[in-house]
Amino acid sequence: MWNGLKPWSKFNDNGFKELLGKKFVNIKKVGNVILAVKDIDKSIQFYHEIIGLPIKNQRRSWVDLGTSGALLSLHPASLTAQHIGSSIENGITIGFLVGDVKSAVDELRAKGVKIHRDIVEKDAGKNAVILDPDDYLISLFEPIFSDSAQQTGGYQGFTPA
Repeated sequence: MWNGLKPWSKFNDNGFKELLGKKFVNIKKVGNVILAVKDIDKSIQFYHEIIGLPIKNQRRSWVDLGTSGALLSLHPASLTAQHIGSSIENGITIGFLVGDVKSAVDELRAKGVKIHRDIVEKDAGKNAVILDPDDYLISLFEPIFSDSAQQTGGYQGFTPA
């Protein structure tokens, strides 16, 4: 597409990036993924107590979960719009990297979490899909690295991959 040439780009005075004459918003990174949930208390219990994501910030009608990178933010759907449809209908999937997908699935199954699709193995790694209290799809992914030194060993459940 670029014929081997590096695309010319610059930032204009309004904070927009110009790329070959087209303007784009100057987005630096994904800050958070916001989930509209039916019951914020039930969702906090799921993501914090069952999954184990730490609470970074919490207000009456908003909670941010995570430590670095993009945060998962929970917000009551009733305050902004009606909660309509499931994750499958709306095309929403949240992905978590795990150190050992089998132990993560076993742990969650024992805690009564709904398993949407059990573990499948692909070239890139192992993956399973669970459902949260609002039926959002949650992908649990254990990557396989070509360099075995990068592969996590001995981790259980939701430890870093």
